[in-house]
Amino acid sequence: MLVNVINQLGGYPYKNWQGAYMPEADMQSGETLANDYLVKNSACFGCPIACGRMTKVKGREGEGPEYETIFAYGVCCGVAPLEPIIEANYLCNEYGLDTISAGVTIAAAMELYEKGHIAKEELEGGPELKFGSGEAITYWTKKMGLSEGLGAKLALGSYALCEMYGHPEYSMSVKKLEMPAYDGRAIQGIGLNYATSNRGGCHVRGYTISPEVLGLPEKLDPDDTKSKPSWVKIFQDLSASIDASGMCLFTSFALGADDYAAFLKAATGLDFDGAEVLKAGERIWNIERLFNIREGMDPSEDTLPERLLKEPIPEGPSKGKVSRVPEMLPVYYELRGWDARGYPTAGKLEELGLK
Repeated sequence: MLVNVINQLGGYPYKNWQGAYMPEADMQSGETLANDYLVKNSACFGCPIACGRMTKVKGREGEGPEYETIFAYGVCCGVAPLEPIIEANYLCNEYGLDTISAGVTIAAAMELYEKGHIAKEELEGGPELKFGSGEAITYWTKKMGLSEGLGAKLALGSYALCEMYGHPEYSMSVKKLEMPAYDGRAIQGIGLNYATSNRGGCHVRGYTISPEVLGLPEKLDPDDTKSKPSWVKIFQDLSASIDASGMCLFTSFALGADDYAAFLKAATGLDFDGAEVLKAGERIWNIERLFNIREGMDPSEDTLPERLLKEPIPEGPSKGKVSRVPEMLPVYYELRGWDARGYPTAGKLEELGLK
């Protein structure tokens, strides 16, 4: 379902974020997956949600793809049909590759190749790294998994790959982690979340797609920036707390901080309320921030690729939009109790019991 929803909004990153709308997106939608490839739903042990999917391609059954995989190997690589996307997913399962990073890295390689920075000779007879090639995404995923030839460079990730060829700006990553399936130019809050996430470009550290697109717990304007710093902080703190509790983050589509507090009280016998759940998440978030700073991260890395900040979306429903992270970031820092440079203040650390 998300494929068509995000595409119709104009936030579906196309050909390594050179666009944000794919005319053929219905070919890779959840509806098409269910009609043509689905075997059954799958679930973690004891879970009634069963959000996983078992599929079948060319007589072979496997797990996936999820939405993010369809994005990374599909729209991001300019590939419309589901079959090669599913095959690439199976290969990632076998080689232990993250499908977002693997697919987005191949998309970056496609841009490098099409713009003449990767020479044809480096392919050593393999399929050309051209947007839209289903053969390329499966072949180069295998080479990546085996770390063979050019695949060994791809296995380093998009930032190292693009830097190696003198064009780090083609790496659609934050803090060198590849971004997921939502364009921060069309959906402002998720862009701020990517920029400030402690692990880099990650949607599950603060899934503001929930209110910005799905209307949960309330509907926000994706293009609005005024309320987004507050929403991003709340979602980041709640996500950190849920992750620490061992509960599934996907339950947050239906549950809030007070619900998790009740679960924790039932499990531990300790008194919790929603405010304490959020405070625990805030404490975790600040500890992670302090760890990153100690290990050499600079707050100047709280940003997005230049493409999202300076290159307007060229066509589709969100045509002309850019990310406005720079105008949201000072407000976000203030809400976090950090200084203007993005460093946690002594007062905030004392308040959280971390001094």
